[in-house]
Amino acid sequence: MPYMVDGHNLIPVVPGLSLDEPEDEAMLVDLLRSFCARTSKQVTVYFDRGAAGGSHPPTRSGVTVRFATPPDTADLAIQRHLRRLGGNARNWTVVSSDGEVRRAAGHAGARSLTSRAFASLLTGAKAPAAGAGKPEGAGKPEAPSSPEEVREWAALFSRSKRKGPSGRP
Repeated sequence: MPYMVDGHNLIPVVPGLSLDEPEDEAMLVDLLRSFCARTSKQVTVYFDRGAAGGSHPPTRSGVTVRFATPPDTADLAIQRHLRRLGGNARNWTVVSSDGEVRRAAGHAGARSLTSRAFASLLTGAKAPAAGAGKPEGAGKPEAPSSPEEVREWAALFSRSKRKGPSGRP
């Protein structure tokens, strides 16, 4: 299941990253590349007002980087991407703590994770306890995985191990 990430929403909750850092986007992309290499997942990350040109081509590392061109925002670009996916949106997980983005993901049939929950996956850290740190999203903790979801993830990991780094057998 690929991830669609709100980059500037994720940066402040990743240990060692800050929106004040001039290279924050590049640092996050490096972390995402490591995550993709470790998990065989694909990530599309959206940033607001980034480098000219709008996007970087997909790389073998599994990360696609897209920059919203003003007056658009990453939030709007993510919502537009979800609409383009149509029924295939259910195959994606949207990472954001922005309530509007997460609602759009739910309406499209995609799963969603808060930025803080994904940061824990990204860094391999234990997820913070409910209510710890800054409040996010609707303030509700993530629901525990169901046995069905565990089986689905296991099947996805099993399939991805049979494929090479390019996603092909």
